[in-house]
Amino acid sequence: MSPKAIEWHIHTFKEIDSTQRIAKNLAADGAPEGTVVVAETQSEGRGRAGRRWFSPPGGLWLSAVFRPTITPTDVQKMTLAVGVAATRAIVRSTGLMANLKWPNDVQIGYRKVCGILTEASVKSGVVEFLVVGVGINANVDLATLPPDLRPTTTSLKYELKREIPIEKLTNALLLELQKEYASLSGGLFAPILADWRALTNTLGNWVEVQTPNKTIDGFAEDLDHDGALILRLADGSRVTVIAGDALLRRKHHFNQS
Repeated sequence: MSPKAIEWHIHTFKEIDSTQRIAKNLAADGAPEGTVVVAETQSEGRGRAGRRWFSPPGGLWLSAVFRPTITPTDVQKMTLAVGVAATRAIVRSTGLMANLKWPNDVQIGYRKVCGILTEASVKSGVVEFLVVGVGINANVDLATLPPDLRPTTTSLKYELKREIPIEKLTNALLLELQKEYASLSGGLFAPILADWRALTNTLGNWVEVQTPNKTIDGFAEDLDHDGALILRLADGSRVTVIAGDALLRRKHHFNQS
């Protein structure tokens, strides 16, 4: 497959309910690949599994439309590619050290600074379009977040002790998305996977993974060729987790004795 070039079509809003909802509606109405919805605030922002995503002023709240030639089983690859793009955009815009937590968070010092939501429209087993939401706590005042989120959340402003220009961060993110999407649409997922491994703080640690059906405690050993998480359990057996939320339990190398 040849890489797909993207021409960005950006729609900006001061306040809306959800960039993801509007982008999905635009995509369903035939909006071209590269359609981007950006808002200063969202009243009903969403994260994975229907969770609420708090979107106060100061953040980068963005959803983008893609029309890749992929199967539904390949959607996870897009999430990982966007994670690499978001992490690099943050690092290159701020100089901060950011890491990826499987499957879709970007962290600074094990505190969440960015979340990613990938949603697919599938008909007859074919992906019509993807809408990828990226929320970055750029200049967010942590005091505006619910108290229960503050211990596990950070912002670029908090880490830098100064504000970052949102336009600069947006441009960096779109540039990195362009690069990673070109690789993915060109059939080059292996380099994306290698970059993800280099940027992650999940692999090499003991984690608790909450799947849709159960909770699994294991050593995060690697990702498989599709981006699923390979866990090594205490008894030495391995399981592959396709979907779930990983929580770091402790930094720990697996004891094979």
